Amino acid sequence: MIQAITNINSAVNGFVWGLPMLVLLVGTGILMTALTKFFQVTHFKHWMKKTIGAVFTDKHVTAHTGDDDQAISQFQSLCTALAATIGTGNIAGVAAAIVSGGPGAIFWMWIVSFFGMMTNYAENVLGIYYRRKNAVGEWCGGAMYYLTDGLGSKKGCKAIGKILAILFSIFCVVASFGIGNMSQINTIAANMNQVFHIPTFIMGIILMILAAVVIIGGLKRIASVTEKLVPFMAIAYIIGALVIVILNIGQFGAVIASIFKGAFAMQAVGGGIVGYGVKLAVTWGMKRGVFSNEAGLGSSVMVHSASNVREPVMQGMWGIFEVFADTIVVCSLTAFAILSSGVVDLDTGHMISTSASTALVSEAFASVFGKAGAAFIAIAILLFAYSTVLGWSQYGMRAFEYLFGTKATIVYRVVFVVFILVGATMNLQLAWDLSDTFNGLMAIPNLIGVLSCSGVVLKITKNYVDRKLFGKDEEPIYSAFADIQKEQEEAERHHQELYGA
Repeated sequence: MIQAITNINSAVNGFVWGLPMLVLLVGTGILMTALTKFFQVTHFKHWMKKTIGAVFTDKHVTAHTGDDDQAISQFQSLCTALAATIGTGNIAGVAAAIVSGGPGAIFWMWIVSFFGMMTNYAENVLGIYYRRKNAVGEWCGGAMYYLTDGLGSKKGCKAIGKILAILFSIFCVVASFGIGNMSQINTIAANMNQVFHIPTFIMGIILMILAAVVIIGGLKRIASVTEKLVPFMAIAYIIGALVIVILNIGQFGAVIASIFKGAFAMQAVGGGIVGYGVKLAVTWGMKRGVFSNEAGLGSSVMVHSASNVREPVMQGMWGIFEVFADTIVVCSLTAFAILSSGVVDLDTGHMISTSASTALVSEAFASVFGKAGAAFIAIAILLFAYSTVLGWSQYGMRAFEYLFGTKATIVYRVVFVVFILVGATMNLQLAWDLSDTFNGLMAIPNLIGVLSCSGVVLKITKNYVDRKLFGKDEEPIYSAFADIQKEQEEAERHHQELYGA
C-alpha cells in the first residue's frame, strides 16, 4: 500500500515540480519585482527599518492586543510565520539539496529566494487588503480571499475564483499534514532516536502532548509561544553556524566558487553529464528554497493577515524580511557550514561523506564541536520542527475554516494533533515527497491569484511609496471593503487609546 502511494506521489510530484511550475514560481517573483521597481533592493533601508529595526524602536510593533482583541502584533505575526518557515528545511532541506543537486543548488536557492521576497510581499499586501473578520472577531486572510474577492471580482471570473479558492484550501489542509506535521515530526523523532536513543513512538507521544497544549488554545496562544521560541532558536543556531564558518574562513572563497561552478555546469554533479547536473542543481535548489521560505505557497499570509496593522505594505515588508531571514541568512549559514567542513569535494561537487540529510549537518557541526555538535543539531531540529508544527497548524486551520466554517476548526485541531503520532513512526521519504507534492499544488492557485491581482499590489505599493517616501498628499489605501476599512479605523483608534499614538 505504502509503495503504491509512493509511486503515485512520485508521478504527481514530477509533474507538479516540472519546468512550467518553476517558471510560474520564479516568473511571478520576477514580475512583482519589476512592477514594484525592485522594492526589495531600492527600498532595502526602509523595509529593514520598518521591520526588524522597528522591533527595537517602535513599541507598537511588539505591543500585545487586549483580551477582547483577537488580532496579534506585527512581531508576533512574523514570529508565527517564521515558526512555520524556519524548520527542517533550513537544516535537512539544505543538506538534501546539496546531496542531490550539488553545491550549485544553493545558488538557485538564492535566486528563488531573491524573487520570492516580492512574491511573499505581494501575498501579504493582498492578504491585508482582502481580509475580513470571522464569527469570533479574528482577522482571516489568505489566497482563499484574494481568489474569491480579487480574481472573483473580475468580469466572468466569479466562479473560477471560488473554485480556485476551494482547491487552494483543500491543498493547504492536506499540505499541513505533510510539510507542517508529519515530515517535521518524523525528522525530530528520527534524530532524537539516533542521538539520544529515545524510541520514536515515545517521542511521538511527547510531541503530541506538547503540541496539543498550544494548538488547541488558538492563534493568540500560538503567537505567544512563537514570539519567545523563534528568536531564541534562530539566534542560537545562527551563532553555532557562524562559529563553523569563521573557523573555516579559509575555505570561504572555495565554497563560493563551488556554488557558482555547480550552478552553471562548470562541474558535473555526481559524475553525471553537465546538462543533467544543471537540471539537478536548479530543481533541488528551487524546491528546497520554496520548501524553506514558502514564498509562493500562500501559506504565511494567513497568519500575517491576523496582524493588527492597517497598512497592507507594512505587512508586505514583514514578508520580505521573512524570506530574507529564513533563506538568505539561515539557509546560507547551513550551506556554508556544510560546504566548509570537508564533507563535500569543492572542486568536483562530489560527496565525500556518506551521510545524508540531517546527519550531514550533524557531521559538519561535529567537525568543530565534537559529539556536542550532533546533540546541538538534534535539539535545534527539535525546536525548529516543533515551531513549524505550531505555525502550520494555524495555516491548515484557516483553510479548514474557509471550507467548513469557524465552529468546525476544533475538529481540524484535534485530528492535526493525532497525526503527530503518525508522523513520528512513518516512512521519512514518503513524508518529504508528500510535502513537495502538496507544496506545488498549493502554489498553483495561489500564484494565479497573485498574478491576477498584481495591478492591485502595484496600486497599493505606489500609494504607500508616494505618501511615506515622497511626502505626497494622497488618501491611503487600506482595505477592499468600506465596512471593513471602517472597522479597521475603529480598531486603530482603540489601539491608540490603549497603547498611545
